[in-house]
Amino acid sequence: MATLSAIIFDFDGVIADTEPLHFAGFRQTLAEIGISLTESDYYANYLGYDDRGCFIAALTAHRRPTDPISLTQLMQRKAHAYLESVKDHLVIFPGVREFVHEAAAAYPLAIASGALRHEIEVILEQAGLHKMFLHITSAEDVTRGKPDPQPFLHALNALNRPRQEQAITAESCLVIEDSIPGIRGAKTAGMKVLAVANTHTIQDLHEAHAVAQSLPQVRLSELRTRLWSGA
Repeated sequence: MATLSAIIFDFDGVIADTEPLHFAGFRQTLAEIGISLTESDYYANYLGYDDRGCFIAALTAHRRPTDPISLTQLMQRKAHAYLESVKDHLVIFPGVREFVHEAAAAYPLAIASGALRHEIEVILEQAGLHKMFLHITSAEDVTRGKPDPQPFLHALNALNRPRQEQAITAESCLVIEDSIPGIRGAKTAGMKVLAVANTHTIQDLHEAHAVAQSLPQVRLSELRTRLWSGA
């Protein structure tokens, strides 16, 4: 019977409180081409997508062309604005450092995120957490972002690469997410999902197998017993 064997973390909204910075970057970049993005619209309709997905959705909603050159330019401008703002903020959620250290002592850890690799690594280095993760799947590593399961399956394959013995199965993975597309992608991948209510209400996250107000409240031993009962 499967039991908890690995943990895959989303990044934005789970490890790092970066969603407000992403929103500001999108809003600024879209405003330059005459599209206004409200905070409520961003959190309701864009959260959980990677940068490409967000810009495609915004351009499509405003009947603008989504050609590759325009998309690339928008993504570059937004990435620059975001990285500038990261320099001025320490963005790791309270208690997350301790949670990651505890989890890494017991399980192999990976990240599956729609953020760019450089954005993830800058913040992990800043927080002293980079070495805790055996693998990072970022936006550059996949052709389809969440809610597609590809980011989670990519991370699982990477965790299994150095293993000579028993492979980690999807059903033995715990994914920690904060967005609805992320929850759906992880479930489609066949994984268990813990949602943290950092960016949505607990009620909004009901599709997850378990929900917590914040990561420091989570006891992995209790969660393992609850989600992999009898294991």
